[in-house]
Amino acid sequence: MLSVGIGPLSLPIGHLLLVLAFVVALVVGALIGRKEKTPVAGTLADIFLVAMVSARIGFVVRYFSEYQGDWLGMIDIRDGGFDLVAGLIAALAFTGYLMWKRAAIRRALGSAVAAGLIIWGGMSGIIALINQQTRGLPEVALTDLNERPVDLASLAGDKPTVVNLWATWCPPCIREMPVLEDAQQRYPNVNFVFANQGEHPETIRKFLMAQNLNLSHVLSDRQNRFGRVVGSHGLPTTLFYNVEGHLVDTHMGELSRASLARSLERFNPAYLRPATESD
Repeated sequence: MLSVGIGPLSLPIGHLLLVLAFVVALVVGALIGRKEKTPVAGTLADIFLVAMVSARIGFVVRYFSEYQGDWLGMIDIRDGGFDLVAGLIAALAFTGYLMWKRAAIRRALGSAVAAGLIIWGGMSGIIALINQQTRGLPEVALTDLNERPVDLASLAGDKPTVVNLWATWCPPCIREMPVLEDAQQRYPNVNFVFANQGEHPETIRKFLMAQNLNLSHVLSDRQNRFGRVVGSHGLPTTLFYNVEGHLVDTHMGELSRASLARSLERFNPAYLRPATESD
């Protein structure tokens, strides 16, 4: 399961778990804080904000080279670029500081933060176990733009494979296309597959020409089967399969050069030599 559909919206499961954990922390903090007359909702919001800002800063620092020439991209969080370790360290350090300075809220705040972390960690583990059961390249009927059947496993061969689910009507899909086009040319030892969801090959062909995109392995999934099989309810969705065909990472939403670089790190570095080094 990669995302959850809520009406017209689609939320990545990771974001939904984070919201759930924060809500649980608020509830626990409110219950204990009411008994001790020490409200902590505002303090929890401050901790959450510190964690998110720190996670973003940590991510930008780690992939700073990918943001060269794109300074606004550093604050554009639509790419989902957050460093989990940096965020957790900042949240725990700030929580410890607040509990040290304000003895009255220690019990309520400590209990709330602990409850949120337990829910987030536990649910994340359960989702990971569920995803483990469905790993592998899906056996989905895809066609090329001439409507000839394409076997994804044969196309993947003995290389890691990145599968991008997209559509011509999807603005974030369009914005990330140049990033993926550049990566396809830069990493010849990685297969980049563009599986369009639900559109006619002629529509896809006209779009590629209009956008002046030079992409290989552009396929059509007229029935949207790929997204349903992998549990994705929104576009764009990008899936990363290693050379054994195991799903090692996913990304729902727009990719930047930095967020793509992070996901590609899941592959064996031997496959990530730039084209100039592999020739």
